[in-house]
Amino acid sequence: MAHKIIGLIGGLSWESSAEYYRLINERVRARLGPLHSARCLMWSFDFAEIEALQHAGRWDDATGLMIEAADRLQRGGAEIVLICSNTMHRMADDIQSAIAVPLLHIADPTAERIRTAGLRSVGLLGTAFTMAQDFYRGRLADRYGLDVLIPDEADRACVHRVIYDELVQGRIESASRDAYRAIMARLVERGAQAIILGCTEIMLLVGPEDSPVPLYDTTAIHAEAAVDLALAP
Repeated sequence: MAHKIIGLIGGLSWESSAEYYRLINERVRARLGPLHSARCLMWSFDFAEIEALQHAGRWDDATGLMIEAADRLQRGGAEIVLICSNTMHRMADDIQSAIAVPLLHIADPTAERIRTAGLRSVGLLGTAFTMAQDFYRGRLADRYGLDVLIPDEADRACVHRVIYDELVQGRIESASRDAYRAIMARLVERGAQAIILGCTEIMLLVGPEDSPVPLYDTTAIHAEAAVDLALAP
């Protein structure tokens, strides 16, 4: 069965990009049989370059690099493009406008699952950019009617620090897991019926056993949706 070629914009960080590659191939194997694997391409950034632009607020420069990456994948034969990062969906609309193949937005399959489950109020964990800026929360609210709760300022700083100082560097610390558990519990106390792991590295740190409400792992959901789209008739 010839299935569509998935193009991955990775290196954002490579720790989560490796998970994308694993998850996509595992799902293809489960769907098609034990010898099957995904037809995919990956463009992988040097994340230090991207991180510097993010924290300098140079989003226009980052957008240019992301469009260039998507174009490389399209010219290489990609028929679906994924951004392997929640934060870098800040420029998703600009990227989609620049390419002719569909960009599968990470928030959409996540929100669809939450809505299908009958949930309305969700907590959101991610980088400071994802939690505080409207490009992600606004899409969840405007398109899917979700009430999105974010941690308070101190908790947002903790979540962000752990992502950049630990997770993207491959460090998994038990103290940080405990901190995330407490932050999620506080969101639940405020009414969150579920928690969105809105950074593709957070799934490396916490799992369902760490939360009193369901966790929606955007990395796994995005990868699964990509395979479903690639294998669709």
